[in-house]
Amino acid sequence: MRAGMELRTWLCPAPDVALPRPSRRPPDRVEASAQLALLSRRCAWFMVLPGRAMATFRLALIQLQVSSIKSDNLTRACGLVRKAATQGAKIVSLPECFNSPYGTNYFPEYAEKIPGESTQKLSEVAKECSIYLIGGSIPEEDAGQLYNTCAVFGPDGTLLVKHRKLHLFDIDVPGKITFQESKTLSPGDSFSTFETPYCRVGLGICYDIRFAELAQIYAQKGCQLLVYPGAFNLTTGPAHWELLQRGRAVDNQVYVATASPARDEKASYVAWGHSTVVNPWGEVLAKAGTEETIVYSDIDPLEMIQLQHTYSPHHIS
Repeated sequence: MRAGMELRTWLCPAPDVALPRPSRRPPDRVEASAQLALLSRRCAWFMVLPGRAMATFRLALIQLQVSSIKSDNLTRACGLVRKAATQGAKIVSLPECFNSPYGTNYFPEYAEKIPGESTQKLSEVAKECSIYLIGGSIPEEDAGQLYNTCAVFGPDGTLLVKHRKLHLFDIDVPGKITFQESKTLSPGDSFSTFETPYCRVGLGICYDIRFAELAQIYAQKGCQLLVYPGAFNLTTGPAHWELLQRGRAVDNQVYVATASPARDEKASYVAWGHSTVVNPWGEVLAKAGTEETIVYSDIDPLEMIQLQHTYSPHHIS
């Protein structure tokens, strides 16, 4: 048995439904819908919730210019969320550390409980706009520990999930950058996914994207979209920012989105910017520059099925 077929059998262990052997002709949308229904019956990793509409939806990434004034950050972030919603966005993401400058000396000063001031604002604007809001990340304080935490809110303002950054950013590139999140932050210890009417979403924060196993687990859990609020820098950004996103997307046949702060050349830590959306084929669908902006991309879950069909192990020579 070929390795690809072994992997297919491992992912789809229940033998109750036989999968058709793919043809070389990519399926149309009707065929893709039928294949999706079949896969959802057989494959634990490709679950589709009852009533989920496999329709195109708009994703928005807010590349916020973060200042040292928390109240200004919150006001501008909520204003941009409202703007994205008026443009039809159904899922909106803020960047990593959207309410605070990024730096170990800032984390204790800006840290909040969850719920707290920042997450209350996010809950209110998510409900006002009736959207799914991925709250980038904020420094969170809990039981004397600090975390880099992403809170997600549903269209009714309910907190759906809280993701604490699993892999802390400790780096030392001689002559370029030294940074050690672990000086002040503690790591999270759990995977974080949430459901929408459009797809299942998996969460990571910045450095989490470097760990392929996390994306693989999310794909096996049925996620079709992975979102990583992140603040790469001027050393790691040009080298790996887009490369990692495209790798995670192609490896797992999922959409990958990253939301970065806008670049501030005067900041102590200068973010790379370039918030990006990549499709399961590894193509960049949308990409920002370095300035404050909103990146939009229309996500088609059925396109993923068509791409998976094209990239089936049966088609690889």
